[in-house]
Amino acid sequence: MASLHQMHRTGPHYKKRPPRKPLDGNPFAKGVVLKTLIKKPKKPNSANRKCVLVRLSSGKEMVAYVPGIGHNLQEHNIVLCRVGRCQDVPGVKIRCVRGKYDLPHVIKK
Repeated sequence: MASLHQMHRTGPHYKKRPPRKPLDGNPFAKGVVLKTLIKKPKKPNSANRKCVLVRLSSGKEMVAYVPGIGHNLQEHNIVLCRVGRCQDVPGVKIRCVRGKYDLPHVIKK
């Protein structure tokens, strides 16, 4: 047991919080699409957001946002995911990368 003088000298001990990073600190992760979803945004916004449920190579299952207009993702497609929230959809912390694996670039008309 430390004396009062020793505790005063070292200062209080605080527990260090573990960092909460969606991809465990990695910039990208490959994943398999399990299901396509349509999520509703928070209050002032109304347009539905196209999302997919992805099983990442780390074993985690997360919801990822699909940016751009239109996509052709189905179950068992492979996508590359990066860190980046969809600001107005709760629980969506990663995005899919267009133009990699089975998710093509946005086709301009």
